[in-house]
Amino acid sequence: MSPGNIEPGSPDEWLARAKSSLLVAQQPKPEAAYWEDHCFLAQQAAEKALKAVLIARSLPFPRTHDLGLLLDPMPGDLEIPSKVHEAVRLSELATTARYPGDYPLIEEEEWKEAVGLARAVVSWAAEVLAERGPKE
Repeated sequence: MSPGNIEPGSPDEWLARAKSSLLVAQQPKPEAAYWEDHCFLAQQAAEKALKAVLIARSLPFPRTHDLGLLLDPMPGDLEIPSKVHEAVRLSELATTARYPGDYPLIEEEEWKEAVGLARAVVSWAAEVLAERGPKE
């Protein structure tokens, strides 16, 4: 489905944007770039994926980058994999790690972990949305 065929603001658009952020986060890092920027996009992928699930379930979500706060309103009938719960660690990448400051620079290994966690969240969200059946 191309972006032009997706209803704006729909769960499908949120998921498409999550997948887009993940695609960019997975790209090789240019020499002068920071891993923090790629990790921020990994966090954004997870955030958008969780919001897609909440929208698909007609649940309001807080305007936050905190993945833990986005998991709180998830319905009890959804089985949330442990990797999705682990992804709450990405929340820090949406705020502190993307700005210069008093923290150690992110290394390649941390980026790989961030992308793996984001991939788990996006995959889970895609499965949840696929269970809705045909789109109207």
